[in-house]
Amino acid sequence: MIKKIPCDRKVVLFGELMMRLSTKRHERLIQAREFDVLYSGAEANVGVNLAALGVESFMVSSVPDNAVGDACLAYMRQFRLNLDHVRRNGFRLGIYFVETGAAQRPSTFLYNRKGSSITELKPGDFDWDGIFAGKHWFHFTGITPALADNVAAIVDEACRAAVRRNLTVSCDLNFRSKLWPKEKARAVMTGLMKHVDVLFTNEEEADAVFGISARASDVKAGRLDRGFVA
Repeated sequence: MIKKIPCDRKVVLFGELMMRLSTKRHERLIQAREFDVLYSGAEANVGVNLAALGVESFMVSSVPDNAVGDACLAYMRQFRLNLDHVRRNGFRLGIYFVETGAAQRPSTFLYNRKGSSITELKPGDFDWDGIFAGKHWFHFTGITPALADNVAAIVDEACRAAVRRNLTVSCDLNFRSKLWPKEKARAVMTGLMKHVDVLFTNEEEADAVFGISARASDVKAGRLDRGFVA
């Protein structure tokens, strides 16, 4: 059991909340007649884990003002994730389907998030100075600005406010080629990096997004050369 250690640091996270539908009994999607339902999100998962360790975590997001949005928030509350800054707007909650793997067949993921609630937000919808008051850390992932140009603008807005209030800003690069091409990811994420204090990434993502490669490294062979060259 992980011991919960009280912490006076407070973390703010911005990202999409989604419904996850997973096949049962390792079935393929074409076989499935029922799914396991839960709710998650890249940033929310970080917040849930921090909350379990005693770190007060505040989720900033948006869900639709309907029964699905209610279900999502009810699910997330059980993990003691603060949802005071989750807006209610739009009609759709993003969904992703998980085809649970078996033996040599890996799990696969199918996303259905176009037009989701968070993509209908715009800069100015959140009072970032108020949200960041009394907080210490702001975290986002590269998935969030990839959702839509207006969401990328909100991430930039949040980062600027976090820097003004002297918060530590962290980012998990988390490049998703299905969301945006390398060229756009590089343009957007390079601009955001000037606000970021801590970046989580790996050799493949650093190369894909920033063109930074590790000499003589072979990801498949598990060989890493710690000398980096752009």
